[in-house]
Amino acid sequence: MLHDEHWALLMKNFLKSKEYRNLIDQGFPPHTAGALLAEKEKKTLENFKLKDLKVKNYLFQAVDRLVLETILKKETLKEI
Repeated sequence: MLHDEHWALLMKNFLKSKEYRNLIDQGFPPHTAGALLAEKEKKTLENFKLKDLKVKNYLFQAVDRLVLETILKKETLKEI
């Protein structure tokens, strides 16, 4: 098994254990930028953004500096 495949397998398992794996596949829920959102929708979107940040933090901690410099430029987990 290659190093990258091994790392990917470890991260997938880790994110599944934290119940965050689905965030990678789904990305942000669809919404219209600048649209007026209901309070429930705002809360859901903010919750999703927080989870996205948590998972990005896990990934940032799990990669070496060269990879980190590349992925820091990405805004969302799905982009990473």
